[in-house]
Amino acid sequence: MLQVCLNGARTREEHRSLPISPSELAAEAARAVAAGAEDIHLHPKDAEGLDSLAPQTVAQAVTAVRGAVPCGVRIGVTTGAWAVPDPAERAALVRSWTTLPDHASVNWHEDGAERVAEALLERGVGVEAGIYSGTQAARRFHASPFPGRVLRVLAEVTDTDAATADRTAAALVAELSLGGVRPTPMLLHGEDGGAWPVLRAAARLGLDTRIGLEDVLTLPDGSLAADNATLVRAARRLQAAQAAGGQ
Repeated sequence: MLQVCLNGARTREEHRSLPISPSELAAEAARAVAAGAEDIHLHPKDAEGLDSLAPQTVAQAVTAVRGAVPCGVRIGVTTGAWAVPDPAERAALVRSWTTLPDHASVNWHEDGAERVAEALLERGVGVEAGIYSGTQAARRFHASPFPGRVLRVLAEVTDTDAATADRTAAALVAELSLGGVRPTPMLLHGEDGGAWPVLRAAARLGLDTRIGLEDVLTLPDGSLAADNATLVRAARRLQAAQAAGGQ
């Protein structure tokens, strides 16, 4: 499965085509799905372009994107602590959502992750357990009651060095694999300089992955990507080349 991550916590100053408004998110999502994305992750943003978990902001973004993509394409949002630092407030906002996404990411290194995840599950929203490399997230997740209850594990490689990101990815996958058994499903992805090496690693390992302007602004050749669809097409080419080479 290839997920597109449309915008992240980035701003328009970082990329002029970064989608912010509901209509922009909808248009970018439609193009990305047409290019080969099968799942969507987005950050709803307020009028100032900042990430928001407010019910109206989430509803507007999810509704717009849901209306722009084929039925069956799942849509997820963030619950990152940078948007709302207080865990109790994050959980309360989830419980107040009027339009529900299909899933939402919860970063397990953040305080209150279990509280937010429980609120999502109470609402029937799937949980993507975000496990960052270089943190205690994997240990916290394994010690929690949530393995087996989440939609998927997001193995998130924060090493942005292209020379080492794939090794960091392998170490993170190993850390998450209790008794040598990987969590299923697992989505492995990197960011910035590590994004493309980690995507290749995910293809080699047969794991789900993601790409989009949240994770990287450039194509494998280093040139600036025009939009999310361009990144998705490049990812599909790399996945196809890996599949062909493995035959």
